Amino acid sequence: MAAKGKLDASAEAALVLQCRRQDYDAFGKIVDAYQARITGFVRRMVRDQEEAADITQEVFIKAFQGMSRFDGRASLRTWLFRIAYNLCVDRARRHERAPARQSIDVAPDGEEPVEFADFRWDPERKVLEEELQQVLEQAIAEMSDKLKTVLLLHDKEDMGYEEIAMAIDVPVGTVKSRLFLARSHVQKRVSLYLAGAES
Repeated sequence: MAAKGKLDASAEAALVLQCRRQDYDAFGKIVDAYQARITGFVRRMVRDQEEAADITQEVFIKAFQGMSRFDGRASLRTWLFRIAYNLCVDRARRHERAPARQSIDVAPDGEEPVEFADFRWDPERKVLEEELQQVLEQAIAEMSDKLKTVLLLHDKEDMGYEEIAMAIDVPVGTVKSRLFLARSHVQKRVSLYLAGAES
């Protein structure tokens, strides 16, 4: 097995074969490997924590039920993120894409808290760092799902352009342009915050 959050290709292939034979223990290993990453992604796409938990559970139910259709052209991780993305899009459509602005949690329940350097001797800097983190989270929350998805998959999940393109079924050029727009949005929000903090 590889690092947490990703299986190596041979382990992945073996587990997929076992899952096709309805091996629940094998599927449990897949869930163990990917659940934290899928949960983190869904929680950033869907701010309601209870609904995010339901969607995450549905991702793995659909994956287990659809394992016979997994053809291996993409990695298992990419396939799972594609299921998660599609469920988030479906949820947004059901809610008629009326985004309710919610308060942003710096570290929602269950996610690892953001770690900062030791600022015990500089409390003012620590406050600024925490405010900046909130500005970043708010900037991400304000984005359309299309931009948010690409930014999270690239910067948070370390996916390459091609893998993201497969996960959300768009051309690589679209991934690049959406990533550029997402980063521009974040940069603009951060610049506005810094300008206000310095004035």
